[in-house]
Amino acid sequence: MTHHLIEKLRQRRAASHAGGGEERVQAHRARGRNTAYERLEILLDSGSFHEVDAFVEHRSTNFGIDKQRYPGDSVVTGWGKINGRLVYVYSQDFTVLGGSLSEVHAAKILKIMEMAMKTGAPMIGLNDSGGARIQEGVESLAGYAEIFLHNTMASGVIPQISVIMGPCAGGAVYSPALTDFVIMVKDTSYMFITGPNVVKQVLNEDVNAESLGGATVHATRSGVCHLVGEDETQALMLVRELLNYLPQNNMEDAPVQPASDDPLRADVALDEIVPDNPNKPYDIKEVINRIVDDGQFFEIQENYAPNIVVGFARLGGNSVGIIANQPMVLAGVLDIHASEKAARFIRTCDAFNVPLITFVDVPGYMPGTEQEHNGIIRSGAKLLYAYCEATVPKLTVTTRKAYGGAYCVMSSKHIRADLNLAWPTAEIAVMGPEGAVEIINRREIAEAADPVARKNELVAEYRAKFAHPYIAAARGFVDDIIEPRETRARLINALQVFQNKRDENPPRKHGNIPL
Repeated sequence: MTHHLIEKLRQRRAASHAGGGEERVQAHRARGRNTAYERLEILLDSGSFHEVDAFVEHRSTNFGIDKQRYPGDSVVTGWGKINGRLVYVYSQDFTVLGGSLSEVHAAKILKIMEMAMKTGAPMIGLNDSGGARIQEGVESLAGYAEIFLHNTMASGVIPQISVIMGPCAGGAVYSPALTDFVIMVKDTSYMFITGPNVVKQVLNEDVNAESLGGATVHATRSGVCHLVGEDETQALMLVRELLNYLPQNNMEDAPVQPASDDPLRADVALDEIVPDNPNKPYDIKEVINRIVDDGQFFEIQENYAPNIVVGFARLGGNSVGIIANQPMVLAGVLDIHASEKAARFIRTCDAFNVPLITFVDVPGYMPGTEQEHNGIIRSGAKLLYAYCEATVPKLTVTTRKAYGGAYCVMSSKHIRADLNLAWPTAEIAVMGPEGAVEIINRREIAEAADPVARKNELVAEYRAKFAHPYIAAARGFVDDIIEPRETRARLINALQVFQNKRDENPPRKHGNIPL
């Protein structure tokens, strides 16, 4: 009798793993996509997955859907491990009714999210859904709304990562949008509020899924996507790598790993990396790579707003978040997209106790009617707010330009940075020499016998007097001026000094960031 029951159990489990049937599974694979279970096998440590609610079935009888019941419905849920650390996961099954979200589909996700919150472990969603299950009407919509609420309650408490493995439309896009990181797959994953057919009907625009909401669009233009995998396996490997830099929850410190790289290593190439010509660009990523452990920098949103660089690295084995102006793109100027990109990253790091390292080379904010009319004031304030609000250790290195309001914003001493270092090449002033003399000495230049020559003389005088870090250092706004080769050792030492530091913000329900 027992043997019979065990065999029946095995048959039921096999049925739940069969998805929507062999025909649908093969069609799914033919499109270069793995099944829900195969994705979990790639993502998680081998043999670590434990499924929950494998035998749940939908309860709807509308439109004859009662004849299409599948064990587990259209989502696989449970927990497992990544690099030995507990994570909770759900993996939507597109072979079952298009991965559509039903009442029980939502209930399964909600259960696993509540477990993640109770135990303080990351929540990972593998999204592959056509959206709400139309046959269930408002019950499906209610399920989405409850997931959105849980995403919001979990925000800043546990890391939430969304991987878009296929089409993600309508309400299905808002849960990923509420999570900390969105990872997409090149050529096979899409996100949009309304698909190409609706766009055609409403606006008479001809657009395909890739152009409307493909990985490239969201990684370069909208900023919705943080990382892109060339295929599903690479996308899932990115999840594993990303989690190496994040704690399990907001009550833990960022993870520390044994460092093989010498903490006192001095890279003499840094001494020559900033060009003598202040208008000549250099690659800030080379600076970062020469300073961090083993030259390993895990960049986030690499192709969105590339005039600012954000990402994770390690210094002395400590996980750190890096924000850096990029002189190679628009001279490193701050614009709307760069401000919002950096602000979001800063708040994510602060929520999960990841120290912030800022490399400054910024000429100011982007001028012009387009920026002003689209809200550069509001967007710039978001970045300022994020830095001011952050209570984790904040270390700043000014490599070259730090002009005007952008000097204040980029983790200056005045907004609670803990250590502010400057290279001898740093230029800290209200504005650049050329702009300054054109305002201060406008009449003198105009009346000169040789206006161009006189302007050049005044620019040289201004640069000698003000375009250096020593005035700021004399006021205590810069803690030390260092040789570039010393940067790695000084930052690692500062992380040790400030590792137990926590600023406190005033008691309040929450602040009101200028959204």
